[in-house]
Amino acid sequence: MQFQPVFEKSERPILIAGPCSAETEAQVLTAAHALAEQGIDLFRSGIWKPRTRPDSFEGVGSKGLAWLRRVKEETGLRVTTEVANANHVYEALKYGIDVLWIGARTTVNPFSVQEIADALRGADVPVMVKNPINPDLKLWMGAIERLYKAGIRRIAAIHRGFSYFGDTRYRNVPRWQIPLELKRRFPDMQLICDNSHICGRRDILLEVAQKALDLNFDGLMTEVHPCPDEAWSDPAQQLTPVDYGHMVGRLVVRQPTTDDTDFLETLDNLRHEIDELDDELFNLLARRMQVAERIGLYKKRNNISIFQPARWTEIVERAVTKGAQLGLSREFVEVLLKAIHDESINHQEKVMSEPRGARVKD
Repeated sequence: MQFQPVFEKSERPILIAGPCSAETEAQVLTAAHALAEQGIDLFRSGIWKPRTRPDSFEGVGSKGLAWLRRVKEETGLRVTTEVANANHVYEALKYGIDVLWIGARTTVNPFSVQEIADALRGADVPVMVKNPINPDLKLWMGAIERLYKAGIRRIAAIHRGFSYFGDTRYRNVPRWQIPLELKRRFPDMQLICDNSHICGRRDILLEVAQKALDLNFDGLMTEVHPCPDEAWSDPAQQLTPVDYGHMVGRLVVRQPTTDDTDFLETLDNLRHEIDELDDELFNLLARRMQVAERIGLYKKRNNISIFQPARWTEIVERAVTKGAQLGLSREFVEVLLKAIHDESINHQEKVMSEPRGARVKD
């Protein structure tokens, strides 16, 4: 698949900003005029708001589209809003909305995405697709592919983090490896970070925005409200236009690459060192699996179950402690160990399922 850019802009970052929800015409226009002065690339505002609870504010509906059209007329900004069904698409196109986006709650439902794709067939309008709520790369890719098959070529992906059950400093945990894998598979598709929905709080918006740019994201989508604390939805994650300007001004934009020969030579040497270390790691992992198979064979001979919870707990606690001493995060150690443990169990299950006497030696 060959994607075309949603934003014809050579310099990073692409800046998308505006209130979480359109509340009143005055609120939308106040935010838009303030952001137009800061040179943003796209003004965002939700008209239809799919909310978790039924009594929450679910948007002003179609009347808000006229407010966005007025934003275009008065500021010259391009505008975008979220669509969740075919009727939303028809209404948005009727009012000249420049870019549409599909939200996380819609991306998770292939039927809804297909309905939107069918409604867009034959239309020349860019679409941005947020990741699904759950960390499912194939579901995200599937939504993009449905739009592509409908003839849409100007598609961008928006990373807004993933739901997580448990304590976390984020509203939606980033799991950066998932959008980076999406970019690897679709290298010519623009990738935007929605730092507002990842953070859920304004004090770490800059930190997450900077991390996205360090990872070579193309741009940022940030919620900006004239009076954030009075916002009708998600007040804690929105900035004032002034604070938004301060955040953008503090961002460090790094270049994707360089022609400097000294840099490239040094980087190539370091990458070669990484390749050698990776080879050593895989050789060690292969040896570990051989030992796991020997353990599986011994358990089979003595009629002992594969999974030993106490031993697994011991391994995790030991590894987390050792990892901390070596500067490795608990999250990394646990994810790595789980992958190794799952592979070890697979090897032991293979041994267990072999006919008796298939292995004469350990």
